[in-house]
Amino acid sequence: MKVFKFGGASVKDAASVKNVAAILNEYKQEQLFVVISAMGKTTNALEEFTNALYVDLALAEKHLETVKAFHFNIVNQLFENINDKVFTDLHNTFVELDWMLDEMPAQAYDHTYDQVVSMGEILSTKIVSHYLNHVGINNLWIDVRDFIRTDNNYREAKVDWNATELLFNSNKENYLNQQNNLCITQGFIGGTSENFTTTLGREGSDYTASIVAYLGNAEQVTIWKDVAGVMNADPKKFDDAVLLPHLTYHDAVELTYYGATVIHPKTIKPIQNKHIPLYVRSFLNYHETGTVINDTPSHNAQVCFIHKPDQLLLSLSGKDFSFIVEDNISNIFAVLASFRIKVNLMQNSALSFSICIDNTSKRNTLIEQFSKDFYVRYNEDIELFTVRHYDAEAIDKLIKNKEVILEQRSRNTLQLVVKTN
Repeated sequence: MKVFKFGGASVKDAASVKNVAAILNEYKQEQLFVVISAMGKTTNALEEFTNALYVDLALAEKHLETVKAFHFNIVNQLFENINDKVFTDLHNTFVELDWMLDEMPAQAYDHTYDQVVSMGEILSTKIVSHYLNHVGINNLWIDVRDFIRTDNNYREAKVDWNATELLFNSNKENYLNQQNNLCITQGFIGGTSENFTTTLGREGSDYTASIVAYLGNAEQVTIWKDVAGVMNADPKKFDDAVLLPHLTYHDAVELTYYGATVIHPKTIKPIQNKHIPLYVRSFLNYHETGTVINDTPSHNAQVCFIHKPDQLLLSLSGKDFSFIVEDNISNIFAVLASFRIKVNLMQNSALSFSICIDNTSKRNTLIEQFSKDFYVRYNEDIELFTVRHYDAEAIDKLIKNKEVILEQRSRNTLQLVVKTN
């Protein structure tokens, strides 16, 4: 069994769905489990719908009509027969969202968010599955919530691996067998024991693919992207970015931890545990080999640049001129955890503790919370650069025309918080 994952960009319109079909057609003799994300920017559109549910149901209805029009436009281009059962299937799926327009939600926002936003994956997989059957690529549509079991931590659910493995194994013979070589399922989502939908964190479809690979003992995973593979830098930011043909699991974990967006950070561990290789390939040029990630040792020390814009640097110091010790740091991270904020860089001295985080709409509330116990200084409109396998040339390249606010080095990694002059 092989596991493929197609992201939103790969199914953003009718032409893209046809391209996915062309790729899968080349693997008709293989057993494939295919994980698919929501189409295009559907997740963002459903987020707007969710927000409007709490303030203005008329506005929410407009957002929902936009989402409907987007999907039915794609379906109209893929299917000539308006009586095809895909139209009924989509109408029935949207009914679940229509019901939400009856009154403002009584549930907590995060719970509602997961019930709504998850529908993007349901819609996209139904469209792709119907189209594949329509063009002669027989497949089985599977609801991933039937086997990925999670806790109730909405928007960042944790997988219950024991329950998930039991559910998958009990249905495995119904998925891939002599009558069926291809399964289509959703990324990003799971389900609780109470049958509520959860999400695994933004861009979590990569993680879903690695979960499926782990459960099915896959021979490999391929993530299909709109880039040639894993690059040593964002080609939109660095003109001289080059493809990395091979990475170790360790290298990949480091890159994703520091913010490389080509792979979801949670993706590596499940497949590393079973030594399953991960390929990152281009759906635009799908005959190219891309990047392979495995446990084969590598002596490649290619300089890699990771750029995180729109950062916030907070520096906290005690109001009584006291040392920053373990109790202070524990309290700081308790506040960050309550706001669900990930730290991208931290540095402490005797009297201060600095953290660099993604700028957030909760910024003012966060600063207000910290100000109860600390003096708070902060910098906005800054960038964080992380350089793996850095050298003097790489540093000179980065700091040109920039003011370095904070610098931190280890043996292999340099991090710079900078402000562009």
